Amino acid sequence: MSHQPRFDDLHRRHVEAELAGGEERVRRQHKAGKKTARERLEILLDAGSFLEIDKLVVHQSHDFDMAAQRTPGDGVVTGSGRLHGRPVFVFAQDFTVFGGSLSEAHARKICKIMDLAVKTGAPIIGLNDSGGARIQEGVVSLAGYADVFLRNTLASGVVPQISAIMGPCAGGAVYSPALTDFILMVKNTSYMFVTGPDVIRAVTHEEVSAEDLGGAHTHSTTSGVAHFAADSEEECLALIRELMSFLPQNNLEEPPQRPTRDPVDRRDESLQTVVPDQPNRPYDMLDIVRTVLDERYFFEVHAGFAPNLIVGFGRLGGRPVGIVANQPAHLAGCLDINGSLKGARFVRFCDCFNIPLVTFEDVPGFLPGTTQEFGGIIKHGAKLLYAFCEATVPKLTVITRKAYGGAYCVMSSKHIRGDANFAYPTAEIAVMGPEGAVNILYRREAEQAADSTSFKAEKAREYREMLATPYVAAEHGYIDEVIEPRDTRARLCEVLELLRTKRDSNPPKKHGNLPL
Repeated sequence: MSHQPRFDDLHRRHVEAELAGGEERVRRQHKAGKKTARERLEILLDAGSFLEIDKLVVHQSHDFDMAAQRTPGDGVVTGSGRLHGRPVFVFAQDFTVFGGSLSEAHARKICKIMDLAVKTGAPIIGLNDSGGARIQEGVVSLAGYADVFLRNTLASGVVPQISAIMGPCAGGAVYSPALTDFILMVKNTSYMFVTGPDVIRAVTHEEVSAEDLGGAHTHSTTSGVAHFAADSEEECLALIRELMSFLPQNNLEEPPQRPTRDPVDRRDESLQTVVPDQPNRPYDMLDIVRTVLDERYFFEVHAGFAPNLIVGFGRLGGRPVGIVANQPAHLAGCLDINGSLKGARFVRFCDCFNIPLVTFEDVPGFLPGTTQEFGGIIKHGAKLLYAFCEATVPKLTVITRKAYGGAYCVMSSKHIRGDANFAYPTAEIAVMGPEGAVNILYRREAEQAADSTSFKAEKAREYREMLATPYVAAEHGYIDEVIEPRDTRARLCEVLELLRTKRDSNPPKKHGNLPL
């Protein structure tokens, strides 16, 4: 007796699962400028590496005639694959099946691959394209979301978690991505909001479009929810591949090294003139960051949000590093609420996954004003301070110009366990700027002086020469070395290699109480 009929039946079931919601719904997905779940996974993963799990799972709901509407896979494609040759676990929601809505079975599939990822120490990548909880299943679908949230939280800091928003993401569905390490969105086709435009109109009478409320531009610039906003799905998936090239598989591994032909002792004369002679003139910190890194390549994260602080990844001598840098071209490089939050989140991620931190500092202080104070700059600024203090990875700092007040302390100073702290000769390290200091120190004398302006200018010059230099800090050992800008790359590469075996730890505790 031949087993061919059973083999044919298996083949039919595979075909049915791969058809997903059917040709018409796939056509609609394509017309909306979106790819199917399987097409996205083909682009994301190394060719031919995808291994599907739970392909034939169907929901077990009987209410609202759901028993007659069962599609193999139940609206999500799950499994494992390889990315740059390294294993990853993936799920891709399929909008062509029940609008990608999450059911009990759908959630169980996602939870299964998340559990496998933690057990095996492999990253989790989620491609989200869902209408939210499946209404027909009621509280059971909500329970499924909570099961996923719990796993996001337990996996946090254990394996990297990446979320791509490739369609609508509303209500409880936004909280799983929010718990992950990086969120990517696609312009014009992806949205995130807790309550949509219709609910807002009914409750608060505000008129707002879905794009303005929760589109990629909004979340990558105004709210800071999204780290990247891609112009297309292909670009979004390429960004994930590039991001993953800097990250280790888990918290017990080192980040992947990449061979480089860029000499570690390369000197760059252009750095000698990047910092302007005038202390109040802006310049682009990216000119320094890019010049120092391997192949002058910097992979910026959160580029559209809080541009006064730069964060992202690069390599020094082939080894991935996390970059945190003040940007004098925006808000004079001041730290504000958004910049502090952006920096703190990035620093903590790098510390979770053994990625050394390199800080480029030019900060005149925290941004003044009632908006900042009423918004809680004290507690939000403390988050960045907490993150740097807590971090035990190698920490290297270069002060290019200003390092004033509490902001000097916050930006990975020697006092909060900075391993190597350098300064350019142009560095000004002081409690405050010379002009502000003179107004306090010589207020009465200035009032009595025949020419108050000239008197203040002279005293400011004296203050700058006496205190606002890197040499006082160097005399105290707070700066390890004052270096010429052209030597930055060589010094950082040398010290990074020296710190390769660094081991540090924090006091035993359940966890700290971050000033949330």
